[in-house]
Amino acid sequence: MTRLTGNALRLTVHIGENDTWHHKPLYAEIVHRAHAAGLAGASVFRGIEGFGASSRIHTSRLLSLSEDLPVAVVIVDTEPRVREFLPQLDELVTEGLVTLDACEVIRYVGRDANQDETQGKAGMKGKKSL
Repeated sequence: MTRLTGNALRLTVHIGENDTWHHKPLYAEIVHRAHAAGLAGASVFRGIEGFGASSRIHTSRLLSLSEDLPVAVVIVDTEPRVREFLPQLDELVTEGLVTLDACEVIRYVGRDANQDETQGKAGMKGKKSL
C-alpha cells in the first residue's frame, strides 16, 4: 500500500472529455499510466461548464455544446514522483492545461486487503452487495 503524508505535489490536467489517445479517452490513459507509474492516486472530475484557449464555452446546459465538457485529472504524490511522470504527459496532452501546486497531505488511508478478507460477512454490514 502506498503511504503519503506531509508535503506533496498536486498535478492537475485540464482537458476535454472527448480528447482521445489511440481511440481511448485521454483521461483514462492518463489515469492508467499514473497507476502503472505507481503514483499515490488519480481522480477524474467532469466539469459542467468551462472554456479554454479556444475561448469556446462548453456547458452541460445547452444540448449542442455539451459534447466536449471540461475534465480535470488530479494526481497527488511526492514532488520527485510527480515530476518524473511529467514526460508522459508531454507525449499525451497536445491541447489542454497542466498545472502543479504544492499541497500538504493530511490523511491518505487505503483499504487493507487483509482486513477485507478477515471481516467476511460481518464486515458487509451497511455495504451494498454487487
